[in-house]
Amino acid sequence: MTQERSTGPILNGLPTQVPDSDPEETQEWLDSLDAAIDSGGRQRARYLMLRMLERARDSQVGIPSLTTTDYINTITPEQEATFPGDEDMERRYRAWIRWNAAVMVHRAQHPDISVGGHISTYASQATLTEVGFNHFWRGRDHEGGGDQIFFQGHASPGIYARAFMEGRLTETDLDGFRQEKSKGLRDDVRTIPSYPHPRSMPDFWQFPTVSMGIGPMNAIYQASFNKYLHNRGLKDTSQQHVWAFLGDGEMDEPESRGLLQVAANDELDNLTFVVNCNLQRLDGPVRGNGKIVQELESFFRGAGWNVIKVLWGRGWDDLIENDTSGALVNLMNTTPDGDFQTFRANDGAWIRDHFFGRDPRTKELVKDWSDEDIWWRLKRGGHDYHKVFAAYQAAMNHTGQPTVILAHTIKGYSLGTRFAGRNATHQMKKLSLDDLKAFRDSLKIPITDEQLEADPYAPPYYHPGQDDEAIQYLQERRRVLGGYLPKREPARTALPLPAEKVYDVAKKGSGKQEVATTMALVRIFKEWMRDKEFGKHIVPIIPDEARTFGMDSFFPTAKIYNVHGQNYTSVDADLMLAYKESEQGQILHVGINEAGSVAAFSAAGTSYDTHQVPMVPFYIFYSMFGFQRTGDGIWAAADQLAKGFMIGATAGRTTLTGEGLQHADGHSPLLASTNPAVVSYDPAYAYELAHILPDALERMYGENPEELIYYLTVYNEPMQQPAQPEDVDAEGIVAGMHRIAADEPQEGKHVRLLASGVGVPWALEAAELLREDWGVTSDVWSVTSWSQLRREAMSCDEDAFLDPDAERRVPYVTRRLSEGTGPVIATSDYMRAVQDQIAPWVPEDYYSLGADGFGFADTRAAARRFFHIDGPSMAVKALQMLADRGEIDPQVAKDAAEKYRLLDVTAGTSGNVGGDA
Repeated sequence: MTQERSTGPILNGLPTQVPDSDPEETQEWLDSLDAAIDSGGRQRARYLMLRMLERARDSQVGIPSLTTTDYINTITPEQEATFPGDEDMERRYRAWIRWNAAVMVHRAQHPDISVGGHISTYASQATLTEVGFNHFWRGRDHEGGGDQIFFQGHASPGIYARAFMEGRLTETDLDGFRQEKSKGLRDDVRTIPSYPHPRSMPDFWQFPTVSMGIGPMNAIYQASFNKYLHNRGLKDTSQQHVWAFLGDGEMDEPESRGLLQVAANDELDNLTFVVNCNLQRLDGPVRGNGKIVQELESFFRGAGWNVIKVLWGRGWDDLIENDTSGALVNLMNTTPDGDFQTFRANDGAWIRDHFFGRDPRTKELVKDWSDEDIWWRLKRGGHDYHKVFAAYQAAMNHTGQPTVILAHTIKGYSLGTRFAGRNATHQMKKLSLDDLKAFRDSLKIPITDEQLEADPYAPPYYHPGQDDEAIQYLQERRRVLGGYLPKREPARTALPLPAEKVYDVAKKGSGKQEVATTMALVRIFKEWMRDKEFGKHIVPIIPDEARTFGMDSFFPTAKIYNVHGQNYTSVDADLMLAYKESEQGQILHVGINEAGSVAAFSAAGTSYDTHQVPMVPFYIFYSMFGFQRTGDGIWAAADQLAKGFMIGATAGRTTLTGEGLQHADGHSPLLASTNPAVVSYDPAYAYELAHILPDALERMYGENPEELIYYLTVYNEPMQQPAQPEDVDAEGIVAGMHRIAADEPQEGKHVRLLASGVGVPWALEAAELLREDWGVTSDVWSVTSWSQLRREAMSCDEDAFLDPDAERRVPYVTRRLSEGTGPVIATSDYMRAVQDQIAPWVPEDYYSLGADGFGFADTRAAARRFFHIDGPSMAVKALQMLADRGEIDPQVAKDAAEKYRLLDVTAGTSGNVGGDA
């Protein structure tokens, strides 16, 4: 007889033993709900239930939050969807994949190689991935479009092993695991990176996921971006689903949980998280004294997610069914994770004594079971094909919410007692000969003892050949589902780029009007948005600072994307620049959420691959909160081969008057320079932007697109923007430096002044002071990119190093500074290390001034004088350098320092006082 039991709606607040005083009425309510589902569908029933909950709260009926359920499967055996596959066939090749995954890592531990690797993570999740591969995950050729799968990074060996069975990788390829350069030099070997790295394996991996916490964020915003593309009419993504495979230990990362509300608020029912709950992190249990599954269930339910627990395999069903006293469920509820880990590291007798033996009623349940039965039949749910399939099917059928599946597994499952559930299993990279033999036997791999003993460091891979019936089944499943996964296949279609005339507004200057470079950039951006063909591909991303950056004018026209539209009247609805949300909105206004902004950037910046629709993300932010705050996310974007614009606005250490320390950016160009995919510019003038921006578009979205991220620092300090000179050095602007002023050189009394960004006016001020007060002439250079000059110079050096007989290329910075004479003084609104990037290639005496140290709240002029980066400071340093060379009297420099009151911060005058912070 089937026992009626709760599937767990209420445990924490309403006792489950409350008697049913009127069963007939209860049944009527349940029948009414069933009828609503049958007649109006799940969405209608969901709406009715939500309204009922609202009415209950309005009537002061005590309904508790429903966040935690019993430690049993969410889906009862009666509710399980029927497994449609051939389980024996799938089990057969799953064993081969398990073997090859472990052998690949083991072979990489040969004493001559020893490059590391991870065996146990994939061992714990093989069933979770194989159910997806065989029955759910659609490839790129599916009529509804391909799914996007964020594979767990440490499980990569299993994905490679499956690709080997599919014929996409060879044995030689597998032997190149973690030897990307040494083995990759051969024409017959593909590079096999340690983890999912699209940049290393650009036709295979789509998403980099091993930097824990980044995957969950990016998966959420990938699902959100899919809806964004659909709602804007750019692509039908209604059938595409995003799956993210995560570890329970990974869920301790703040990033892993920090954006769950985004998925719930947007009702991302196209998103499923699968958390592999093997109860272990890298060193030991995740919650030895607690229960991580229960904690995660509560957290996800509280955030508004649909939660499905897959804890116990089908062998437990009868035991739970016969648990009329509730003793077994109580035992499951109260046993801490540390004990569950220990149980599986021992044998059936141990489990009988130390688990079931804790309560005489539970011991009675297994009295007729052998120790073998207890060990083999009582599997964790994440290793049971039927249970996992039912959970995946339920997730796909669920509407109105994202779903998380919490799957109970064993780390190192099937690898033997030396691996399974052991604290050290994550670091174990090779198997002993006895381990190999036992592993082979358990998986029924047709490899002999002699083959294993011949070289224990190189046990053979196993593949029965493509004609084998199991392999034919595997291939057919992928054919039906739309092709192989993972697979990366970017579109190479060039975007129609804006005409040159859109940059006229920047080239003509601002006349007497003072305009900050942030405003100049936004004006160009506005022209881009107006372009009928190119404009629709732009994705503006703003973390709640649109008004600061002068982009609130976009609100009424481009509108702010909201999957629900706008169901309220904006308080500023009667104003021209009213806040306007729309389902078809173009602006991703993500709130105060820099991490989410970068995740949105990654999704938009890789749309040329994931959706074959190139998009142009334009993410603008306070420069201090970019590379410093979200650098790991930007690295992941670069690894995913994202492209687009990141704009560090309100840049510089001294421009943001009054804001003080936390907003004072003196180093973002230096941080940006550490990322090889980032091209960084620090323009001073609007007309420089008019050359940098079209070059960037051509490089990223033209006929021969490159996977680059452009980082531009712009400022909130207004200045008169000069018109573009007739003899503008467009090549120099893009290359990294161009001369903007030059005096007739005076022998022995000539210097070169270099500056970038907001510092260029200080260099011009210094040139005037030197000429008018001390008779010293100068050239003034605007350095648009210190890092690009450095990279080009390093490339020249590398060529000379590797091919010393070839004609040597002279670095651009060396060539340009060889055009003049005299010492070189450099300044910017950043620390000296930014300017020092070019020091090795400056052909003269060189000194940099920089804003080193912490920022503070004060006027711009006082701050610049304090750091000694302003015009008078440059002038004094130039005179000192001439004196050191014996070209002027040292007293001149001392007189200049006294004249300009160099040590008096109140004497500073460089810079404007206007501009909003």
